[in-house]
Amino acid sequence: MRITVVGGGNIGTQFMVHCASKGHDVTAYTSKPEVFGSHLNIVDENDVTTLEGDIRKATNDPSEAFSDADFIMITLPSSMMRDIASVIYEHARPDAIIGVVPGNGGSECAFAMCIERGNTFFAIERVPAIARLVVKGRTVRSMGYRGELHVASLPASEVDRCCELISSIYDKPCKPIPNYLNLTMTPSNPILHTTRLRTIFGDYKPGVVYDSLPLFYEEWDDASSRLLIACDEEEQSICKALPEFRLEFVKSLRIHYESPTVEAMTAKISWIPAFRGLTTPSVEVDGKFIPDLHSRYFTADFSYGLSIIKQIGVFAGVDTPNIDETLDWYERIRIEQGDFSYSDYGINDFDDFRKFYLR
Repeated sequence: MRITVVGGGNIGTQFMVHCASKGHDVTAYTSKPEVFGSHLNIVDENDVTTLEGDIRKATNDPSEAFSDADFIMITLPSSMMRDIASVIYEHARPDAIIGVVPGNGGSECAFAMCIERGNTFFAIERVPAIARLVVKGRTVRSMGYRGELHVASLPASEVDRCCELISSIYDKPCKPIPNYLNLTMTPSNPILHTTRLRTIFGDYKPGVVYDSLPLFYEEWDDASSRLLIACDEEEQSICKALPEFRLEFVKSLRIHYESPTVEAMTAKISWIPAFRGLTTPSVEVDGKFIPDLHSRYFTADFSYGLSIIKQIGVFAGVDTPNIDETLDWYERIRIEQGDFSYSDYGINDFDDFRKFYLR
């Protein structure tokens, strides 16, 4: 297949290598094509190459990238989806398959025009593995591959075809999800990151600095687990209020992490090997630390994560006090503006919401 991967970061580079290793004709669409070599590789934690392949080209020309693509995979932040969707709508064929990873963040609404003209749109529920660039445009380190991937599509009738494609690229079993809303409501980063940030920086306001900060996961604490579980329970209540959407795939984080109690959750998250050593997003100022409010942990996971879950709760008529308080806390300290809003895409009430996701 002719595959264009949008985004030359961690996940984008990882995806390019997997596609190229299978013999696909791969193009990287990136703002810095000059840093890309033709040969890319994946290494493990010991810097041993585990997978490699050659891409055809890297470009920042949308016509060159999209006009002949059979399959376009997008790995950009949620805040960039609306702009890239307009570019792809203009340059891509109406029969091209368009995918994103991960599936939350409201990207499905950004691509509504593409879906309506005939493009199949799909997403992978979560990133297939942890990925960290070693050398941009050359090498990425990948760890902790999932044993099974989950995919949903719009229209839903195309999900099996999309599953087969992703399974063939990653050599992993791929399970079809019956309704895309399951991916929109995936609680991983939108609840995992936001609750931890609120717990760590709960007393933050301009002028407050910290002598040191805990490792984000490895020093996870019970206060973070308590808030995570409370928000997770509220999201599960939203799912129960929307039975026709078949949201059984929105797995509770207590089930996902096999941790039914606060103490078990703390022990599990702080133990996960792939999370070890990851720091709290922060900026050093004169030897002290303040939160990095430009980090995706803030700008994406609140504005394009927890905020979306809240809006769906409003459509469903479900109260979400812990989610509300966490969003209110972020509103007091945020720097960047621009939240996802369903109303921007003509989805103003439950009927609009139902029509969009039950296509």
